[in-house]
Amino acid sequence: MSDDEIEGALALMDNMTREDLDDPEFRDTYTEALEQIIEAKREDREPPELPEPETAPGKVMDLMAALNESVAQAKASRGEDADAHEIPKKKATPKKQPAKKATAKKTTPKKSSRKRSA
Repeated sequence: MSDDEIEGALALMDNMTREDLDDPEFRDTYTEALEQIIEAKREDREPPELPEPETAPGKVMDLMAALNESVAQAKASRGEDADAHEIPKKKATPKKQPAKKATAKKTTPKKSSRKRSA
């Protein structure tokens, strides 16, 4: 790397660095909890009881219902009939037999018409 490239990389890092990440929202609670556990083990004592993080139960979505609703909204916005139709099932079609391949003709290499020079 040249000196110009290094200076450019350092300038880019300086421009992208944020100093306003002191908000409690940006705390690394995992590392803090791990440090407490390690310190407790060093001192031969029980690790502290850490509260479980509060998590809201995940929302389960019916993807097909969401897709049908999205299609209905798109059609309604275009002024089309907004009824979402079910996807038709494929009809069973008999399997076709593959076509027979014709055998390739063997070719013999052509002889050179050049005369040999002596």
